[in-house]
Amino acid sequence: MFLGAIMDLDRSFGFLVHDVARLFARRFNQRALLFLGLTRAQCKVLGYLARNEGINQAGLADLLEIKPMTLVRQIDRMEEDGWIARRPDPGDRRARRLVLTEKARPILARILDLSTEVRNEAFAGLSERDGRQLIDLLGRVHGNLSERVPPLPVSELSDLDEPPERARLRVAAAPADLSAAGGQR
Repeated sequence: MFLGAIMDLDRSFGFLVHDVARLFARRFNQRALLFLGLTRAQCKVLGYLARNEGINQAGLADLLEIKPMTLVRQIDRMEEDGWIARRPDPGDRRARRLVLTEKARPILARILDLSTEVRNEAFAGLSERDGRQLIDLLGRVHGNLSERVPPLPVSELSDLDEPPERARLRVAAAPADLSAAGGQR
């Protein structure tokens, strides 16, 4: 029975998506270190910063889904290495805005090229149509999971000992805004 459960992992959507993402990230990180002298995390910071130049550190940490203190150390190192700079915020003299340096701008195209190379390696043996279909299907799954989680029917939320009226009151009193818990609106 245990061996059968292990074999099912090869067909498990969650396991495969997670493992493919892990392997893709590892391969990209190896190549980025070798060819660019940057880690995958640094490439990700540069990519997000290129699309959101002038953002503050807290906003960038939120986009990257990492803790602000983790990002501060990374930003410090990247600033020391000349990839990014902190600029004063004209609206708040205590705040700093993050910008790319001239050193970072040419590397963005190389990061994209490297990502394309790793994707092509991952898609080896797939037809161009299969690759487009895989991206389309994953995009649809992503969209499904990105949507706001609909409320469950009262019948699924209530305990057997709790009267349905009380369950309805409890559900109605629960906050509908999931953004504070990390959900999307």
